[in-house]
Amino acid sequence: MATIIRKTETLTDGDVIRAFLVSKGLVYESYKTPEALDIVLAQKGLSDAEKAEVLSGLEYRFDQLKKDHGYKANDLVVLHDEVPGIQDMLAKFDKLHIHTDEEVRYIIDGSGVFGFIIDGEKFEVHVGKGDFISIPANTNHWFTLDQNLRIKAVRYFKDNSGWTPVYVDESKVLVNA
Repeated sequence: MATIIRKTETLTDGDVIRAFLVSKGLVYESYKTPEALDIVLAQKGLSDAEKAEVLSGLEYRFDQLKKDHGYKANDLVVLHDEVPGIQDMLAKFDKLHIHTDEEVRYIIDGSGVFGFIIDGEKFEVHVGKGDFISIPANTNHWFTLDQNLRIKAVRYFKDNSGWTPVYVDESKVLVNA
C-alpha cells in the first residue's frame, strides 16, 4: 500500500490515499501480485526470458487495462543498484517534468517515490509491491528510487512517443511550498 507524504501530514490509510489521489486527478489501485511470480520476482535482475515470463503471468491485467483504458503496449522495467548507468538513468526522471501521454505503472516488486506538484501543492507518493498508479498527461511529477534502490514495474502505453520527459521549472508551478 502506498504512503503519501504532504507538507502537514502522512497518509497511510488506503481509502484516504485513494480519495486524495483521485482529488488530484490521479488513479491509484492496489493489486495483489500473483504468487506464481514470487520466485522470479525475488531475483534482483531478470533475463529477457524471465521478463517475458512475468509479463505473460500478468497478461490478464493487461487485457483488462486494454479493454478499460485502451493501452496498446506494455513492458517491464527492472532497476537496481547494479544496473549499469543507473544514476544517469534516474537523473532523467528525478527532476520535475511532464509527459505528453499518461504515465502508468504497476509496481510488482521493490519500491520508489513519485513526487508531484498539483494545484500548487508538493507531495510524494511512496509506492511498493502491488501499487498501480496512472498519472495523466501533462501532470507535473518526478520519480526516483528510494533507499532500497530496487524496483520492478510494468509500464503501460497508449503511445510510446509521449513518454519522453519535458522538464518544468518548479518555481513556476509551486505555490504552497
